Amino acid sequence: MGYHAGDYDVIVIGAGHAGCESALASARMGCNTLLLTINLDMVAFMPCNPSIGGPAKGHVVREIDALGGEMGRNIDKTYIQMRMLNTGKGPAVHALRAQADKFSYQHKMKETIEATPNLTLRQGMAEELIVEDGVCKGVITKTGAEYYSKAIVLTTGTYLRGKVIMGELMYESGPNNQQPSIKLSESLRKLGFDLVRFKTGTPPRVHKDTIDFSKTVIQPGDDDPKFFSFETKTGLKEDQLPCWLTYTSEDTHDIINANLYRAPMFSGAIEGTGPRYCPSIEDKIVRFSDKPKHQIFLEPEGRNTSEYYVQGLSTSMPEDVQLGILRSIPGLEKVEMMRTGYAIEYDAVVPTQLKPSLETKLVSGLFTAGQINGTSGYEEAAGQGVMAGINAARKVQEKEAIVLDRSEGYIGVLIDDLVTKGTNEPYRLLTSRAEYRLLLRHDNADLRLTPIGHEIGLISDERYETFLNKKALVEQEIERLNSTKIKLDDQVQKYLESLESAQLNNSVSAISLLRRPEIEYAHIEQMSPSPYELDAEMKEQVGIQVKYAGYIEKQYNQVERLRKMEKKKIPDDIEYSEIHGIATEAKQKLAKIRPISIGQASRIAGVTPADISILLVYLEHYNRVVAARG
Repeated sequence: MGYHAGDYDVIVIGAGHAGCESALASARMGCNTLLLTINLDMVAFMPCNPSIGGPAKGHVVREIDALGGEMGRNIDKTYIQMRMLNTGKGPAVHALRAQADKFSYQHKMKETIEATPNLTLRQGMAEELIVEDGVCKGVITKTGAEYYSKAIVLTTGTYLRGKVIMGELMYESGPNNQQPSIKLSESLRKLGFDLVRFKTGTPPRVHKDTIDFSKTVIQPGDDDPKFFSFETKTGLKEDQLPCWLTYTSEDTHDIINANLYRAPMFSGAIEGTGPRYCPSIEDKIVRFSDKPKHQIFLEPEGRNTSEYYVQGLSTSMPEDVQLGILRSIPGLEKVEMMRTGYAIEYDAVVPTQLKPSLETKLVSGLFTAGQINGTSGYEEAAGQGVMAGINAARKVQEKEAIVLDRSEGYIGVLIDDLVTKGTNEPYRLLTSRAEYRLLLRHDNADLRLTPIGHEIGLISDERYETFLNKKALVEQEIERLNSTKIKLDDQVQKYLESLESAQLNNSVSAISLLRRPEIEYAHIEQMSPSPYELDAEMKEQVGIQVKYAGYIEKQYNQVERLRKMEKKKIPDDIEYSEIHGIATEAKQKLAKIRPISIGQASRIAGVTPADISILLVYLEHYNRVVAARG
């Protein structure tokens, strides 16, 4: 027998990385929010790798922070190692990565949620959505509790009809032996949603004291680390914990090849599609049979545990085979396995059923975010989560949805890829997916997104003032460099010579010197100190904006051309079947995805430039007819 358990503005179902960001965003925007999760002990849990960030993923964390989200602040409080990756390459691909104390990370996030006004955290298994006349009104739990709301965000991760697979062993389960969600998946199917079956996996964990670190290569953190949150100014941990590098051996490959008949991936036991960019070790051995070895990273899971995560050894092999594989790796010959690796299958919503706001097209007021949308990774989940939470709150407040375009953030690229192109495998964000990656750098996420965060109420006035001050000082310093002449006297000439920089006569502008590849902003400081108090972030910003000015301007010009296409909106009631001249495939794709703009329509696979030209002509006629009707 059901009972009325409460009324809320927004209900978020699932308290993983997407759910935490959704609920916090909604509550901080003033909406009375319920965060409902199967197990309170699993809030912000890291079922797979104990890390945050990396290429493209680190960019997303910075963007979440710039919008007013929590992931960046939380990892800055709980990291055990911080490293900037790709420093030998250009700034577009610099990426921060942190090893997390996974237990501290989830506990700190839970503390933040519990202390947030307008936010109620409650344990419960959501089993059925309450939908009336195509509008989502609430949810019913396993215990019969009926919660009502004006918007709902589903962030169910890998729990929907979750099935754990380990060799011949298979059983219904969420990650880490948690209860799976069975009936909610059935509820979505009954509502008419198209679901797909995806798979992901995790490696075994081993005991620190049984690792021979002398046979591995140490991977320390940075001595002077940067942080994910723009609010974090201090917090260097002197006792960063190192990771360790080793490799698979010939024996490893022999063991795997000899047991492929027991591998669920190859025996047909796994029906879900796995992630291309995070394959299992057995998949790697088969696909890259010419490679004699593969990298394996040994990563501590926290300060107060002996568990080490074996990065690169994701597997669904039987337990006895996993132990054999581990002991064939240099440094792990006597290792003891504490947890067995496994694969997990789960249901996901086909993401082309979503609007760019992450609201479903089929049911009004229902939003989805995270792995339910076909993505992989904590960061991709959190990036969708913050946007779904923002837009659920905006829906309740009867305000226009916030949609980031591809030139504004990796989050914009991620969501546009999902809702426009869909995905036939767990989607992973890569820097190569962003056509404007020089604009979407790790260092300038605040310049791109903090004004939006402030406008919607997630960035405080105080933080916004600090941001405006930074922006002004950077602009003033660039202007100073543009107007400052450096006199090339003997002392300066000797300094340039020491930098192996060609000497010049008389004087030169500071900005033209800084544009030289061998000259850094620190060198300009030596020759012409700034009168402004600039911190390290501001100096970095000055250097990048000056050095890459030409390339940045070229990308901005491309963006402006794109924006003209994005501004040409397509009405919801367009009947594509009535448009003569558009190819049949294009009509079907346009009708299915229902793009909101010409820009989005042009990115749909199967829609050609010729189709777009005909659509533009049709829209011009359509708009004239609508205008004539008054």
